[in-house]
Amino acid sequence: MSHSLTSVFQKIDSLKPQFFSRLTKAIQIPAVSSDESLRSKVFDKAKFISEQLSQSGFHDIKMVDLGIQPPPISTPNLSLPPVILSRFGSDPSKKTVLVYGHYDVQPAQLEDGWDTEPFKLAIDEAKGIMKGRGVTDDTGPLLSWINVVDAFKASGQEFPVNLVTCFEGMEESGSLKLDELIKKEANGYFKGVDAVCISDNYWLGTKKPVLTYGLRGCNYYQTIIEGPTADLHSGIFGGVVAEPMIDLMQVLGSLVDSKGKILIDGIDEMVAPLTEKEKALYKDIEFSVEELNAATGSKTSLYDKKEDILMHRWRYPSLSIHGVEGAFSAQGAKTVIPAKVFGKFSIRTVPDMDSEKLTSLVQKHCDAKFKSLNSPNKCRTELIHDGAYWVSDPFNAQFTAAKKATKLVYGVDPDFTREGGSIPITLTFQDALNTSVLLLPMGRGDDGAHSINEKLDISNFVGGMKTMAAYLQYYSESPEN
Repeated sequence: MSHSLTSVFQKIDSLKPQFFSRLTKAIQIPAVSSDESLRSKVFDKAKFISEQLSQSGFHDIKMVDLGIQPPPISTPNLSLPPVILSRFGSDPSKKTVLVYGHYDVQPAQLEDGWDTEPFKLAIDEAKGIMKGRGVTDDTGPLLSWINVVDAFKASGQEFPVNLVTCFEGMEESGSLKLDELIKKEANGYFKGVDAVCISDNYWLGTKKPVLTYGLRGCNYYQTIIEGPTADLHSGIFGGVVAEPMIDLMQVLGSLVDSKGKILIDGIDEMVAPLTEKEKALYKDIEFSVEELNAATGSKTSLYDKKEDILMHRWRYPSLSIHGVEGAFSAQGAKTVIPAKVFGKFSIRTVPDMDSEKLTSLVQKHCDAKFKSLNSPNKCRTELIHDGAYWVSDPFNAQFTAAKKATKLVYGVDPDFTREGGSIPITLTFQDALNTSVLLLPMGRGDDGAHSINEKLDISNFVGGMKTMAAYLQYYSESPEN
């Protein structure tokens, strides 16, 4: 290891209390982008991050206004959170790396089943874990780029690249209007960017680090069924009016079976066929059904073979039903007939699925199923947001530098993986900036992003920052972009 990285690594270790403090302050801001009532908190977190950037020496900091959020929304003239652009360094002799992250988070409440308050960082150094909403997705990794800059400065070592940040506040709600901003700034703020790095995904399992070169996309839908003009008493109206909730359950139940097979005609035909060359890539990846069970805390896997699990996670589409808006969901009992309900579901997309064609198939299916019910209620299905799938070259200069960095920090070569989750903006960065994108995960496969008790192992937090630092150093030394 070079002397410069040795001293940077030492500073990462010694500055850990400072980094914990920064993360604690960020986690306590409930920046839930999907909850319109919490939109001001998303703005508060943007301000906090901007202040951290300024304190760490970043310059040309811009809070880019994206305007008003488009429908469907309940709050008129709802402002979108800003995108935070900033720079650290502007040396024309150095490569320029853009790092992307998001500061918004998923909803979370203690009543959901959390062991601790979700918006209060719980640090258990004895167990080596931190818990809190956003700790691994994506507040922890986002702040780590700032931490790495602090570590280089504290060590007295020259920062190896020019760093540009693009931190958004709507990733959990479809990255609204970020596409347009990236395309607009391709020859503006982002001009000269040589590479893009994103740390917003996870190791495949719990033991071995990975580098990710592919992602599924995500189309998010809602089916809306409405009948009465107001909620009704089931004792008075039950059995004599058509209930929207009953209709919705039948429509949602027609989308996918209990084995995960999507029941919408035409979707299977859009999926790229599996080749023998692609199939061979799965053979040497380290993963098992036991690791999947550990990540879910259950034995509910639909498959027993490693290859089947990974292919259905990475290269085949899936449909998940997420919840119902408008219906009673609190503790206790309430005998109400909801007047209008919204069924939420999404489809993870893969090559070669077309978003527009997919939406047409989904709407056609839902309309046909509802028509078969002969219900007097009204039904419509609409796309809320979509994000494209992405595949990159795992042998370019970025991935080579990241592989070397991972080996340095963790002592093993990383697995090269695709992933089932979606980062909608990945493909836009690649195409609009005409550059490569690297996914450099920090957390483990059992971190519980989007779930209760979201956590990040302290060893991954520290090791992740060291990997980021080494990646930037090694990439700066590469003769290629």
